[in-house]
Amino acid sequence: MATTVETPRGIESDRPPGGPQSESVTELLSGIINDAQTLVRQQAEMLTAELREDFKSTARAAQFGAVGVVFTTVGVLGLTTALAYLLHEHYAIEMWVSWGIVGGVAVFIGLGSTWISHTLLQLFNPLPDKTFNALKEQYTWKTRS
Repeated sequence: MATTVETPRGIESDRPPGGPQSESVTELLSGIINDAQTLVRQQAEMLTAELREDFKSTARAAQFGAVGVVFTTVGVLGLTTALAYLLHEHYAIEMWVSWGIVGGVAVFIGLGSTWISHTLLQLFNPLPDKTFNALKEQYTWKTRS
């Protein structure tokens, strides 16, 4: 038979003094530890899912990019040859000068593309932002407590 214990606010409780309170603290700590473990597990799953999604998108883009590079290379080589012959025949320029002009334009375009690529890659962040922002938010919440 449980004894009635009066709490400081005048509310009666059916807990006997002593033992069950320590069990409730133990249960509370156990619950906190379980919640923390669940949270860490969920964060790891979120990180894995986000990395997997980023990897799939990157792989798909790389596949289309590779096909594009191959066809563009073949097309540019054909147009380069045609342009050099056009300059030679239409403007009566020496063949080596025609190829020099075409090569110079190609180098200029290549350097411009390389600079743009370098700039875009510096803006690219491969880290999973959503997960790290969630971890940062949790860390600041824990340090405020």
